[in-house]
Amino acid sequence: MSSSSNASIAKKARTKAEADFATWLMMAKLGGFDDLPSNAQSFLANYRTRLETMSEAESTALAVREVYSAYYSEMGGVGAAPEPKARTPTTEGKLVRSQRPPRPQPDQSAARHSTRPMTRKSLPALLIFASMVALIVAFRFLAQ
Repeated sequence: MSSSSNASIAKKARTKAEADFATWLMMAKLGGFDDLPSNAQSFLANYRTRLETMSEAESTALAVREVYSAYYSEMGGVGAAPEPKARTPTTEGKLVRSQRPPRPQPDQSAARHSTRPMTRKSLPALLIFASMVALIVAFRFLAQ
């Protein structure tokens, strides 16, 4: 198997391991430990045991590494799972939001110098109101 496919498998396995471990940890904290699959329960039990001797960050990193290695071999990776690239540490207890590229803003100077009239967002509401008035007038006319 080529190294590029192993790298692709490693990336997928790492992403899945991080997401799954975070999910399992949250479910366990919410009282759903018994509902987890047996492999998840064993990973969490090892994690809890290590918490007694090391910090939460170290224990979490090691647990994610174990899950990643298991997923790497399940997904068809050859040999030992490669060491992932170092990631920037996240602040504990806070959500990390993905960064989206900013939406392109329409050119304001072009909008000011346009010769056509600006359309308003209230146009659909105006059309609905006008059609309701027309229906009421038509109903009264036909009812007489």
